[in-house]
Amino acid sequence: MRRSKYEKPAPRAAGGAKTSAMIASLAAPGQRTKPAPFGNALVELAKSRLDLVGLSADLAKYTDLHIFAQAYPERFYQMGMAEQLLMSAAAGLAREGFTPIATTYAVFAARRAYDFICLAIAEENLNVKIACALPGLTTGYGPSHQATEDLAIFRGMPNLTILDPCDAHELEQVVPAMVEHQGPVYLRLMRGNVPLVLDEYGYTFEWGKAKTIRDGRDLLIISSGLMTMRALEVAQALGDDRVDVAVLHVPTIKPLDEETILREVGRGGRLVVVAENHSVIGGLGEAVAALLLRTGTVPPGYRQIGLPDEFLDAGALPTLHERYGISSQAMARSIRSWL
Repeated sequence: MRRSKYEKPAPRAAGGAKTSAMIASLAAPGQRTKPAPFGNALVELAKSRLDLVGLSADLAKYTDLHIFAQAYPERFYQMGMAEQLLMSAAAGLAREGFTPIATTYAVFAARRAYDFICLAIAEENLNVKIACALPGLTTGYGPSHQATEDLAIFRGMPNLTILDPCDAHELEQVVPAMVEHQGPVYLRLMRGNVPLVLDEYGYTFEWGKAKTIRDGRDLLIISSGLMTMRALEVAQALGDDRVDVAVLHVPTIKPLDEETILREVGRGGRLVVVAENHSVIGGLGEAVAALLLRTGTVPPGYRQIGLPDEFLDAGALPTLHERYGISSQAMARSIRSWL
């Protein structure tokens, strides 16, 4: 496999992990997956949306945009390792009536291209969709690739919608909804063989809406992204201990579905736990906490499960998820201690 210049092993690999373990799928052994749902959904949508174009900063293969590039080479632009140029070109295409899908890694969009996204795209409220792979702790390549603070960086940007889908089933629905929406969007993208979870619950994505995936009387987990998958695993594990767990999935981080969150928290009597694949600083957990404080909504207890406020190690993803508390086993241990 050709490796991008950006995608190289970090020097601090926990446990001497092999490269394959550092870029492994997020699916558990035996779990159902779907290959490249983002790229395949774009190809299908592009059949009827002639305005759709794709751009990449030398990472098409690593964001599943290469599938779109192969199907529509005349509508694909390889911008090279220049994220600022990527976002500026996407803004120019949007001004000419196209709907550009700009893809890169989340760290490069959030850290390297922030000013260009803010001034060229968000301030002008242009119709650019920014789809970024490796959000949070979804790679073992260390701090240069782990976008543990992307939500904190982007939540303060006006006009920008932020999406954090859970699985392949939801991602396939998010792509056409994102393209249909008028205005800039930041999508936390899951790539490769993406787990399938929510189809078993009859879930349907709705723009801007949080949804209860399962109900429960003892505990409410509010989660986004892959942590909803983990929350559902935890709910099954705690069910063996006769703990009844509700899971509220929040795929739209901004604007936040305040009404649904307040309704579910306000039902009372339940410990509230917010779980996210992001630093505990500035993400979904703090957004929900601020909402509860502003409205005077006080649950019996409030806890956060997220990544620590530090630069994380490199290594095998299962090892890192356990170390930093976002594996289903680590989550279950934390919740048992709080209960």
